[in-house]
Amino acid sequence: MDSAVLTGVTDGALGQELEKAPTGISGLDQILGGGLPRDRVTLVAGAAGAGKTLLGMNFLVAGARKYGEPGVLMTFEESAAKVALNVRSLGFDIDELVRTGQLVVLAFRVDPSEIVQAGVFDFEPIFAILDDAIKQVGAKRIVLDTIEVIFGAFGNDTIVRSELIRLVRWLDDRGVTVILTGERGNKGGDGLTRHGIEEYVTDCVIVLDHRVNAEISTRRLRVVKYRGSAHGTNEYPFLISAHGFTVLPITSVALDYAASEERVSTGIARLDHMLGGGMFRGSTLMVSGAAGTGKTSVGAHVVNSACARGERALMVLLEESPDQVLRNMRSLGLDLRPWVEAGLLRIWAARPSAFGLETHLAILAGLIEDEKPSVAVLDGITSLSNGILTTELASSVARQIDLLKIRGITSVITALGQGEDVNAMAVSAMVDTWLQLRNIEANGERNRLLFVLKSRGTAHSNQVREFVLTDHGVELVDVYIGAAGVLAGSARVTQQAAERDEELRIAEELARRRRELHRSVIEREAHLVATQDQLDAERTEINRIDLREGHLVADIEADRSKMAARRWADDVQHNGEPR
Repeated sequence: MDSAVLTGVTDGALGQELEKAPTGISGLDQILGGGLPRDRVTLVAGAAGAGKTLLGMNFLVAGARKYGEPGVLMTFEESAAKVALNVRSLGFDIDELVRTGQLVVLAFRVDPSEIVQAGVFDFEPIFAILDDAIKQVGAKRIVLDTIEVIFGAFGNDTIVRSELIRLVRWLDDRGVTVILTGERGNKGGDGLTRHGIEEYVTDCVIVLDHRVNAEISTRRLRVVKYRGSAHGTNEYPFLISAHGFTVLPITSVALDYAASEERVSTGIARLDHMLGGGMFRGSTLMVSGAAGTGKTSVGAHVVNSACARGERALMVLLEESPDQVLRNMRSLGLDLRPWVEAGLLRIWAARPSAFGLETHLAILAGLIEDEKPSVAVLDGITSLSNGILTTELASSVARQIDLLKIRGITSVITALGQGEDVNAMAVSAMVDTWLQLRNIEANGERNRLLFVLKSRGTAHSNQVREFVLTDHGVELVDVYIGAAGVLAGSARVTQQAAERDEELRIAEELARRRRELHRSVIEREAHLVATQDQLDAERTEINRIDLREGHLVADIEADRSKMAARRWADDVQHNGEPR
């Protein structure tokens, strides 16, 4: 909370800055640009129960404990003992501050009827008592609660204005920082206080509002004016809790948080691949889908992966109890209980209707402060408005996302929504990555599909995957896309089986043809060998015949020569011709 930065509206202006007294209230000093105007008077207005007295007590206690500035509380409604008892449950030990000389409590029970009967009212006795208390402890801070009790007896606004101006001037002369609390009025329809005058004579005016909408209470704070200083002008949620008065100025957080290049795993390997290597650290991932699509399972994988890396994780549940989620995740093979027992995982759960939106936001801020997680899952965030995303809820979601981003926390939020509906789309503009889960019905069964609608800053898959919940976690399976469209579940299994049968048939046909060709080749090769042998034999026979023929001619010629010699015959040509 303390690291939230307002968007320039409280940056110092040129020239000398107004000196300020910090209130010590988380968030309020940021809205005020440092605190209340020092040595001046501030009006805190609001209806009964809005938190005026508590804001003043926070201011006094912080001054005494943190800033070494003693204070004086002057109350006109309750006794000192009752005031001490009322704030003790919020961690304020008034009695201890009184004993140590850091605080003086002055309680007066003023009866307006007595003032009317006397016909005159004089502030001088109060000035004397207050002056003595200031000197007693060296007070630097004063709270007057509630000034309306005194002015309520006057019917003449001229008298009220005159007395109030005299009071403010007297306080200015004492060099103290003052808070006046006043009852919210409606005079003329636009008065900030009952008489509609106090705001004109004070330097700073803060209005507290406590409203109830749809049976859920919400508290808002607005700085109506601040002379000499820039300030936040929006309505800011605030919370009254065991930690006192807490203001949440997240509506004006500047868009200046860091953008990490580091990737962190979702715990689902194929989803990491679809996202280009996982989520960017410090980014926000939204998982939307109808009931039962598996949104919480994705969040459980993310925190399980973070804890396995030795990082701290936080799960905020708005639809299920911690034990129920732990049991359900065990059916997926994710046993988160060891992480809880080891202190790495904190699971917090509450019904959306249990608190107002600002209380949920303050609780988240407190959990972040206490646990300091690196990963957080906000499960069922759109149920904060019973499924109808109002402008107020969208603003609250934006604050929660900003709160996580400025701390560099990698977050997952789950949102109930059918397709790209208005609810999910209104939140989607605030997140970095949007996964959508969808149920499809075919062949008498329902199956889940997952696809990435957007993922800022990274190339990501545009393919649809079947989202399967198994006993060993989430699996992403390729869907079958063909002439019949997208097939998932048993239809996909059947189609894959048919494709395997067809592939087997083709493989067997190819093997048979291969065998036939192999046998034909062997036969032809054998025939070719036999033919070659026959050719070789015939060539050998031809050579043998040619050789025998040559020998035969030579033998005949030799025989003829021998016979002629024996007969002493003349040497004549063949057939009686001379040679």
